[in-house]
Amino acid sequence: MNPNSQLFFPGAYTQIPPTYEMLKEEHEVAVLGAHQSWAPLTTTMINIHSETSVPNYIIWSLFNTIFTNLGCLGFVALAYSMKSRDWKMVDDMIGAQAYASTTKCLNIWALVLGLFLIIMFINIFTTGSLMTFQAISEIIQGYGGY
Repeated sequence: MNPNSQLFFPGAYTQIPPTYEMLKEEHEVAVLGAHQSWAPLTTTMINIHSETSVPNYIIWSLFNTIFTNLGCLGFVALAYSMKSRDWKMVDDMIGAQAYASTTKCLNIWALVLGLFLIIMFINIFTTGSLMTFQAISEIIQGYGGY
């Protein structure tokens, strides 16, 4: 604002008009109440880390250990999932991710092989039962001789 400019309200300011900094300070005092100190304001910054979620597949590993433990593959998957959890707790996400991917592969293999074994057992059991039933019925018919 030019000090030589004409005032619209005569008598309002008889001296040099206030600068932007003075108006800003008056506004802060009006908003905050009385001015407390001249010390600079300190701010608190909270850094929120967007951690990548590394799954450890421990529940899946427990399931495979209990139900489809073909060749101790479930135990190995459980051990790897615990290692993944341990690396995650010490904030080594690269190591945790490596163990997690190995755990995932082991769990997939354990589940596929376990399901294959269960299907084969059911197939052999039903086929064997049918063959036994057929053999018994032939024996009974052979003794009848009528």
